[in-house]
Amino acid sequence: MKKIIFTGGNGKFGEVFKRFHLNKRNIFYPSSKIFDVTSLKSMEKFIKKVRPKIIIHAAAISKPMKLHEKNIIKSINTNIIGTSNVVNVCKKYKIKLIYFSTNYIYPYKKGNYKEDHPVLPINNYAWSKMGGECAVKMLKNSLILRICMTEKPFIYKYAYTNLKTNFMFHEDLAKIFFKLISKKGVINVGGPTQSVYNFAKKNNKKIKKKILNKTKKNLPLNSTMNIEKFKKIKFH
Repeated sequence: MKKIIFTGGNGKFGEVFKRFHLNKRNIFYPSSKIFDVTSLKSMEKFIKKVRPKIIIHAAAISKPMKLHEKNIIKSINTNIIGTSNVVNVCKKYKIKLIYFSTNYIYPYKKGNYKEDHPVLPINNYAWSKMGGECAVKMLKNSLILRICMTEKPFIYKYAYTNLKTNFMFHEDLAKIFFKLISKKGVINVGGPTQSVYNFAKKNNKKIKKKILNKTKKNLPLNSTMNIEKFKKIKFH
């Protein structure tokens, strides 16, 4: 089996992913100290030891969103420069790269955006992920996953009724992930288009309704994706 390096193994999705794939001995989950994306020397040392054929790059700074506004240096160094460093080592050692991006890079008004639709990030977090995408896109042997997912159970006491999304739970992606790894290019990954409230109430009947203020500029009211490409792979 091809050896795989998974970055972000201690993150929320990483923990779920490990739980679902404990039996796969070909996947390595180095800590950020062992595989530091801000250090080419650190990454190359681990790559020479493992000799992977694939890197799944899920490590990133995401929440809190305010961090990307207050500390752009940290956001840039990890999400943009760090991802560019991963691209560089993948090119040098002929490794396929699978990059975790976000639906937040799409415009936030009409929804149903396809993979080839023009993008317009809504906040600094989205811009940082877009910056990573720019580097990954230059590597032919790569796959960009624009993902919309969240923790299970839904961690908030309320959910927006006027914010449309493609939420899926971490478990849903972890289960079918290996159907995606042979693909290249860009794939939108998520669940059916619906309001956050409708998504959340399926698992929590006590969830409270809330309306997102349209003047709140850091959350997209409708950056929903067209997931037909993903559905064909998922159910194939």
